[in-house]
Amino acid sequence: MSYFRPAIDAMTGYVPGEQPKSGIKVIKLNTNENPYLPSPKAIAALASIDPDTLRRYPDPFAYEFCLAVSESLGIPKDWVIVGNGSDDVLNILIRAVAEGSDRQVVYPMPTYVLYRTLAAMQPAQVAEIPYGDDFRLPIAELVAANGAVTFIASPNSPSGHIVPLADLRELARQVTGILAIDEAYVDFAEYSALPLVQEFENVIVLRTLSKGYSLAGLRLGFGIANPKLLSGLFKVKDSYNIDTVAIAVGTAAMRDQDYKNACAAKVKTSRTKLTSDLKNLDYTVLESHGNFVLTTPPKGNAEEIYLKLKESGILVRYFNQAGLSDKLRITVGTDEQNQALIDFLSTL
Repeated sequence: MSYFRPAIDAMTGYVPGEQPKSGIKVIKLNTNENPYLPSPKAIAALASIDPDTLRRYPDPFAYEFCLAVSESLGIPKDWVIVGNGSDDVLNILIRAVAEGSDRQVVYPMPTYVLYRTLAAMQPAQVAEIPYGDDFRLPIAELVAANGAVTFIASPNSPSGHIVPLADLRELARQVTGILAIDEAYVDFAEYSALPLVQEFENVIVLRTLSKGYSLAGLRLGFGIANPKLLSGLFKVKDSYNIDTVAIAVGTAAMRDQDYKNACAAKVKTSRTKLTSDLKNLDYTVLESHGNFVLTTPPKGNAEEIYLKLKESGILVRYFNQAGLSDKLRITVGTDEQNQALIDFLSTL
């Protein structure tokens, strides 16, 4: 006997990257966390939380945070929906628009596998369109899949590639459903698809404070879209999905763009060196626009290396799936952490 819906019994849950137990010292390069502390202004906002506010419900629309997003990114404040991490906004999107086989979820592969998990929970059918070896966006195939929502992660994980703005614009022109551009890693890239939300009513751009702003533990993300699109999403959003602490800290972080940009610049510099060092060890490395690199060991023995690194106290990400089983995704850490990784790999 099962207590669950058939869709839940049939699905495979999302498996997050390993989180070490408290007190265990490791070099953690497996979940694309920022190696630098959050903005001092965000830390000060956390310290100054008025305890009396914690007994009251938070602002259901996180108005102050939306205002900070508006000021920082130059978009109207009513074009923002806030979520408990951008994963929450992904979930809201799928719950609002996808269902069964007639209203399916479409995305190119390989990409963020949570799209598949959230669709299975709905349940909604998925169409997974493979990327070619050059990671060129398969526009015609994506359009032909006729998705209720089409997800494009740009920069993409685990590959690290970024989709040309012209390709995203062409896809937005042709799809009949929603085009959701997941920009979780955009703070480490050279450009954004944000202009498309004002060109196309069916486009939403998703952002998070987990990566560029060093606030993965806060769980705060947001989507930017035309209010006509957001109106349906607000019907699905939980009333109080963002807590008072997250609103205060996230608002302060969003208003400190200089600090975020300085940390992102350090990560990009370290990414360049890490890529070079890996290539010097005969690893193949894809060009990355995120805070990580996807690399193939010279012998293709990625799982073996992953396990040896783990035994030595260095965590990286290994994906046991088609097209990735010979590769490792490595988060860009501090220069000292990256060097410890390279030193160990050079002994293998």
